[in-house]
Amino acid sequence: MSRAESEQQQKDMANFFKGKGVFKPLNTGFIDEKVGCIREYVANIFFYTKNGTTIMIDAGYNYPRLKEKMEWLGINPLDIQHILITHQDTDHVGAVEQDSDQMFNHAQLYMGEIEYRYIKGEKKRKVYYGFYKLPQVIIDNPIKLIKDGDIFYINDIKIEAILVAGHTWGHLVYLIDDTYLFTGDTIWFGADGGYSFLNVLAEDNKLSRKSLLSLKNKMLSRNLRPLVITGHTGWSDEFDRIFSHVDRSCNAWVKQKPVDVNAPYDAYDETDDTPQKAKTERLKKQQFIG
Repeated sequence: MSRAESEQQQKDMANFFKGKGVFKPLNTGFIDEKVGCIREYVANIFFYTKNGTTIMIDAGYNYPRLKEKMEWLGINPLDIQHILITHQDTDHVGAVEQDSDQMFNHAQLYMGEIEYRYIKGEKKRKVYYGFYKLPQVIIDNPIKLIKDGDIFYINDIKIEAILVAGHTWGHLVYLIDDTYLFTGDTIWFGADGGYSFLNVLAEDNKLSRKSLLSLKNKMLSRNLRPLVITGHTGWSDEFDRIFSHVDRSCNAWVKQKPVDVNAPYDAYDETDDTPQKAKTERLKKQQFIG
């Protein structure tokens, strides 16, 4: 998707979602000493640092302020050698698309082999119940294809890829060091717990919900309770609340109920995302009610 197409998508989505309380992006800053976050409109990208190695999780929009906000966190784009891609939607791969500023053209990408079919043009990305097809994404970076259940290491960072299909056919989530679960667009945090992500953007909502239940059971069977970090609605360590409504999808057509008082009216308004906050305030977890 070109930069012009990305900008148009941003305008269209801003109008559609305004006032509905659907998007609740974190501001730029740090969740803890290992996980940094950058806000790009309604989306978040993340950085995981361990023993001098920093990896990037998703590449966000084709976003003009990315380098500026990385400076707020003290991260040099040239130091990013590895980028994990949850899925190929343009708000998750924009910074490595052919029409981007190419700040990361030196980086190795990791992507699911199923998801790669979109990149090759074998599958068309469909949203709004299949009525709208998104333009093909073009990426020139080297891509290492991975599959469900693959475990690999980047230096001493352990990464496990888990297929959670539905939003896209090949959507992966990444469990890092058995402690942090980066979920992209699979889980949506409402005021009263986690749901399957937005109904209007899924390839298959029923499959999304089935995949989330499988993910929950997989974590339970291994006695894992990771900190869960979403692409658009923040993070939480309250495992039971995170998966409390995954049998339902977020209905993006309507204003959300119950109302989350912390949800911005216009999530594309970034005026409260400042370098001072990024450097002095830790990013708070989602506060569930009820």
